[in-house]
Amino acid sequence: MSKQVAFIGLGVMGYPMAGHLQTAGYQVTVYNRTAAKARQWADQFGGAVAATPAEAAAGAEVVFACVGNDDDLRSIAVGEQGAIQGMNAGSIFVDHTTASASVARELAEQFARQQCQFLDAPVSGGQQGAENGALTVMVGGDEDAFNRVQSHIDVYSRSVQRLGPAGSGQLCKMVNQICIAGLVQGLSEGLHFATQAGLDPHQVVEVISKGAAQSWQMENRYQTMLAGEFEHGFAVDWMRKDLGIVLDEARRNASKLPVTALVDQFYADVQEMGGGRWDTSSLLARLQGKTSDQ
Repeated sequence: MSKQVAFIGLGVMGYPMAGHLQTAGYQVTVYNRTAAKARQWADQFGGAVAATPAEAAAGAEVVFACVGNDDDLRSIAVGEQGAIQGMNAGSIFVDHTTASASVARELAEQFARQQCQFLDAPVSGGQQGAENGALTVMVGGDEDAFNRVQSHIDVYSRSVQRLGPAGSGQLCKMVNQICIAGLVQGLSEGLHFATQAGLDPHQVVEVISKGAAQSWQMENRYQTMLAGEFEHGFAVDWMRKDLGIVLDEARRNASKLPVTALVDQFYADVQEMGGGRWDTSSLLARLQGKTSDQ
């Protein structure tokens, strides 16, 4: 495949992901709604900047995107100046946005009508994973298209897997968020209980992390949680967006998600406390009754 690619959306995830592609030898043209961010990226990595998604996609065999939500995705993908307007037949659009499975299926059909292919490929690993090139990527879509772009995605991931047809990547990401929500709430309650019981929570975690209670969240977040530092990852506002997608899908497929629904409301409480931009481990602050100015 050609080394010419495009990347649309240079947020906390897209910025380093596009950088990894450029550093790996791909010729990356970027588009970002805030043009200054795109120019900053080009100054840092040496790629090219486009004025519209369609211009960025022109001549690219693979177009990557990582934006905010379903509506943002539709706009940059198939809008009036969307990427599809500049893509050649046979090219592939890889969407790293965490969005709904329904929009993934919708866009896959629209791209197919233009003789292009669409992969939904949401990621897990947060800003740190993006910066370190160590993301987990969950992919839905045509197997041939996946095989053609896997080496591109390997540049910024430690694990990438195709789960099935269009929408499957988004459904897998929903499972990821369901599991995280319950784990973080459980860890928050455990740390809160240990403190209230007069135990040293650091010592408690040192012991229980060697057993069945161990998790990535425990290993990587308990110290900052106990320090009251909640600036280390995925924001509560974005988690609520994701859990909204999860709960909408659950209503469609008749899944029962009582814990997920409850934790979603706990995150709403954190937003009410002023912690919308705190990371998801801030569920502990809710139990402690803290606010964003404390």
